[in-house]
Amino acid sequence: MRKVVVLGIGATSINEHWQFSLRELAGEAGLAAITDAGISSVDSVFIGNMMSGSANHQQQLGSYIGDWLGLKYKEAVRIEAACSSSAAAFRAALIAVASGEVDSALAIGVEKMTDSPSGEITAELATASDADWEADQGVSFVALNALVMQRYLHEYSWKHDDFAGFSINAHNNAMHNPLARFHSTLTLETYRKAHVVADPINIFDASPMGDGAAAILIVAEDAIHSTTKRLVRVLGSGAATDSIAVHGRKDPLWLSAAEKSVKQAFAQAGLEPKDINLFEYHDAFTIMAALSLEACGFAERGQGPRLALDGDILPSGRIPVATRGGLKARGHPVGATGMYQIFEVIQQLRGEAGLNQIENARIGMSQNIGGSGSNIITHIFGQI
Repeated sequence: MRKVVVLGIGATSINEHWQFSLRELAGEAGLAAITDAGISSVDSVFIGNMMSGSANHQQQLGSYIGDWLGLKYKEAVRIEAACSSSAAAFRAALIAVASGEVDSALAIGVEKMTDSPSGEITAELATASDADWEADQGVSFVALNALVMQRYLHEYSWKHDDFAGFSINAHNNAMHNPLARFHSTLTLETYRKAHVVADPINIFDASPMGDGAAAILIVAEDAIHSTTKRLVRVLGSGAATDSIAVHGRKDPLWLSAAEKSVKQAFAQAGLEPKDINLFEYHDAFTIMAALSLEACGFAERGQGPRLALDGDILPSGRIPVATRGGLKARGHPVGATGMYQIFEVIQQLRGEAGLNQIENARIGMSQNIGGSGSNIITHIFGQI
């Protein structure tokens, strides 16, 4: 397998982009990545998206976006894996380049959610759960996470307040990210007083939807002859699935797919948790933040909240997370989220994160979660 490096990155802000269509958002991010790479074309395009067919009444995103980018006649396909769609698209691009099938590939994650009524989006998000045993029984996606969080609080004797640190850190980090959805700090008092969405989850435990697109252009390392950019190599990639229904898992409080995918990525990279300088995790809900840290080996089982309480997840901590705001404050345009995570890791490793820059960041990891833990994809990147 050939070594693969990131040559270009691009992203839009996450917001209510009423004035832009789905292809315009994807095009802006894609063209930014192509321009950043300093090349004129790519061999293949992989689009990560969850809900364009219902929210935007548009399928065929490969042709739809490829043509808009001026990449007519190139291979271009859409990949769907719920909230992990764009990490799946990146992984497909990575395999294509690493295998030698192509020399370059553009991976784009895009989602446009705010054109549809919130009720329709809630129903669409529920399609990431089990239609027969979860969604058709009236359980929303936030309710599923609330059930998991309720059980976690009971099992490990934590209080709801103990999860506040995850959201406070995310909001503080988003203050210096111009692409973030929110630019407001959060206090423990505000967290405590927040409206409850599905007990015990309140609005500050949950990430906001939005419109946005991010893109990563990768190439075979041996195809690069000269560049002035700080190159970042893909060191490891892992993917795993689990039962789509939470009740179908041996243990609903353990993300087995996260554990398996991160072990694959660590094995490829020849690394372990202590080697990671920053982690862009999937904090769609604060309970997922805790479970991810545990499954990836950064915290003992049942002790995820301890990392937030002790400041280990802060920019100056042992394992900085959500360094540009995370899903909670940067925003969660579901099918595009995984690409934003990778975009932010690359920014850190290039030294381009501005006031959010993590000191001595050489190795970064991203983990994108589809469903309530049913499809999880992990990537590890390192400076060359």
